[in-house]
Amino acid sequence: MRKYLLVLLATILTTITSYAQQPAQTITGSWNGSLAIGGAKLRLVFNLSANPDGSLTATMDSPDQGAKGIPVTSARLVQDSLYLDIKAIGGSYVGKVTGPETIDGYLKQAGQTMHIPLTKGEATEAKRPQHPVKPYPYQETEVTIENKTAGITLAGTLTIPKGKTKAPAVVLITGSGPQDRDQTILGHKSFLVLADYLTRQGFAVLRLDDRGVGKSGGNFAAATTEDFAFDTEAAFTYLKNFEGVDGKKVGLLGHSEGALVAAKVAAKHPETAFVVLMAGSAVPGTDLLLAQNEALLKATGMPDAQLQNYLQLRKAQFTVAATETDIFKASQTIKQLEQEAKTKLTAEEQKQMGLTPQSEQAIVAQLSSPWTRYFLGYNPAPTLQKLKMPVLALNGTKDLQVPYQQNLPATEKALRAAVNKKYTIKEMSNLNHLFQTATTGMVNEYGQLEETIAPAALEVIGNWMKGVVK
Repeated sequence: MRKYLLVLLATILTTITSYAQQPAQTITGSWNGSLAIGGAKLRLVFNLSANPDGSLTATMDSPDQGAKGIPVTSARLVQDSLYLDIKAIGGSYVGKVTGPETIDGYLKQAGQTMHIPLTKGEATEAKRPQHPVKPYPYQETEVTIENKTAGITLAGTLTIPKGKTKAPAVVLITGSGPQDRDQTILGHKSFLVLADYLTRQGFAVLRLDDRGVGKSGGNFAAATTEDFAFDTEAAFTYLKNFEGVDGKKVGLLGHSEGALVAAKVAAKHPETAFVVLMAGSAVPGTDLLLAQNEALLKATGMPDAQLQNYLQLRKAQFTVAATETDIFKASQTIKQLEQEAKTKLTAEEQKQMGLTPQSEQAIVAQLSSPWTRYFLGYNPAPTLQKLKMPVLALNGTKDLQVPYQQNLPATEKALRAAVNKKYTIKEMSNLNHLFQTATTGMVNEYGQLEETIAPAALEVIGNWMKGVVK
C-alpha cells in the first residue's frame, strides 16, 4: 500500500526558479550521486540550468522512487561552493566543486547528514531485463470498457494467445495508488511481465489503466476500494463475453489492494473460475497499516521505545479515521492527537520520529481522504468467507507492506470458514511486496533490483491457473 510508505523524498512536481549569486554556466547540466539506505542505494540527480542573468534554476530527480522534477527552492554557486535549498523534501545540499565533473557534498534532511559525492551526467538507466520486447507471439488489442454504474470509460490492453478459439482468461487488478495498466512502479512494469507470461501459457489477459490514469476516465482521487471493485466488475463482465474467451473460465488476479478488489468481485460473482491473491491482506485496514508501519520502521532501526510511541499515536489516529463519520471532527481529532503526542517528547525525539509540522499536515490530509477512510474501516475477512471457487494466496516472506505472518494465516482462516476446499496458501521465500527476490524488503530496494517478478512466482501462478481451468 504505497500511499503510506515512509519514503525519504516527496514528489511535488512544480517549478520554482532560484537565483545564483554569481554566473554559473560552468556548473549547468545533470549531476548524479547516490546514498545508502537500509542496505540499498538510492540514486539522486540534480539538474542545474543557467538563466540569462547567470542565476540558477534547479530540480531534483529520484529515479529509484519514480520522482522527477522535484523543485529546488533556491540554488547558489558561491565561488566553488554549491548551495541547494530543497524545501519539497525538507532538506538541503551543500557541495564543493572539486573538478570539471565532480562535486563533493552532503545532503541534510530530517536531522541527518549524508555524504553524497556527485558526478557530471545522468544517472545510469536501470536495467529491466524481464520486460518483453515486441513482436509478441500473441495478439495484443487496445480495448475500452464502459462502467455504466460510474458513467466512465476504462482503457486497457487485452492479450490473446494465438491458435486458441476459446481461451481461459484473467483480469489483472492493480494495487493502491494511481496505477497504469502495466502497474509501473520505479521502472518495473510488473503487469506487463505477468500478462506476457500468462498469455504465453495460454490465457487471455486483460489489464486496465486505473480510473483517472492513462487513457481511463474518472476521478482517481475521489475513488475508494469499492469504486475500483465496480471498475473490475465491468472488466470481468466484458471479458466473459469477449469472442475468443471461454466465458466459464474467467478468473481474477489482484495484487495488494487489487487482491481486496478481486475478492469483492468474486464474492458477488460466484461464477468466477478462480481467484489469485498476490500480497493480499485479510485483516482490518487499521491492523494492516499498523503492522506495515511496525515492519518498515523496525527495518530502519528505530529504537523500540520510540517505535511503540509512534505506533500508539498512529493506532489512535487510524481508529478515528476509520470510525468517525464526520470528516471535520475526524481531521481535528487526528491533528489534536498528533499535537498531544509531541508534548510528551523532546525536540530530538520528535525529529527522530519524523513528527514535524509538515508530517502533521500530511497525516491529517492522508487520513481525511475517501480512500483511506474506507480502507482503514474495511475488514476483508467476511468477503473472503464467501469464496467457494479455487483460490491461490501468495505472500512474500520479505514483504514489509503486507506482512505474511499476519495475513496468510488470516486468509486461510477465512477460507476455512467458507468451507472452501479448493484453496492454496503459499509463502514465497525471500520475495518482497512486488514479488522480487529481495535482500531487505525495504521500499527503497525495489528500484535497485533488476528483477521485476521472480520466475518462481510466475511459475507458481501459471501452473496453478492451468491446473484449475483444465
